[in-house]
Amino acid sequence: MAVTIVSDVFHLVHLVFAAVWAGSVFYVAFVLLPLARDGAFTSTKPLEVASGKLKTISRVSSVVLLATGGHLAGDRYTIGSSGGQDLFASTNGQLVLVMLVLWLALAGLIEVGAKRFEAGLDGKKLREPARETLPLFRAAALVAIALFVVGGLITTGTAVRYL
Repeated sequence: MAVTIVSDVFHLVHLVFAAVWAGSVFYVAFVLLPLARDGAFTSTKPLEVASGKLKTISRVSSVVLLATGGHLAGDRYTIGSSGGQDLFASTNGQLVLVMLVLWLALAGLIEVGAKRFEAGLDGKKLREPARETLPLFRAAALVAIALFVVGGLITTGTAVRYL
């Protein structure tokens, strides 16, 4: 019973941090950067603060998701022929590996996007850095959607039923 409660808590924490991370990326990609690109800001300060907060959310979420996801994968998957679902051979195990690749892509896109955005803001420009980094952040938002889709396939068992 205690193991189940611990796994349930890890799963809940995993979902909350994934939602916060994805939501913050969506907000930047579809609200903040378009406003900056369209000239809604008169100072770089709020954008610098927002970029810093996004990086913090991204980095903390990355670590928490790696830890909680690692625990969940360790509980649910095996490697080799020791019984249970094999991480490399089972459909859900392979989807977990896809999630790991997407997680790396999301973290990388945010780091690169934020670095480029902040470099543009250092030049006291507002519209240009927003316009130039918008595709990176929108790509990150698409990766976040893909992470939720793959997570949904794993948790509902849909992929196992149809693949």
